[in-house]
Amino acid sequence: MGKKRLFLINGPNLNMLGKREPDTYGNKSLEDVVTLVEQVAADQGYEVTSFQSNHEGDLVDWIQRAEEGAEGIIINPAAYTHTSIALRDAISAISKPVVEIHISNVHERESFRHTSMLAPVCSGQVVGFGIDGYRLATLGMIQKIESEGRNHS
Repeated sequence: MGKKRLFLINGPNLNMLGKREPDTYGNKSLEDVVTLVEQVAADQGYEVTSFQSNHEGDLVDWIQRAEEGAEGIIINPAAYTHTSIALRDAISAISKPVVEIHISNVHERESFRHTSMLAPVCSGQVVGFGIDGYRLATLGMIQKIESEGRNHS
């Protein structure tokens, strides 16, 4: 049997990590984030498929692919967190668990960033731990998948 797979989905402007607002998002690149998630997942027997897009519809397509292609999704929807009914509906339409991740503490930032349209349909949310939040999200996702598997045996 092959390894279990996670999808790591990153939204708009995250391709600019390490260059864009380093005081808020740090100096690590998206490639560094992907490598971190791949290492954490591999240690737990999982593989990762990573995708980044600045386009909402492409993100919806990847969420939908998870129904057949992944055990769960770790997603940083970036600015779409606060605006995207389409992403919310896509997450609601699949049976796989989804963890929402944000590098910064969105609740400490501008008021328009305080509300996530996605959090109510996600299994969990990790915010404010910098790039290390991706490690926490990965471990949390795997714990959720593994514990649900035991509960349904």
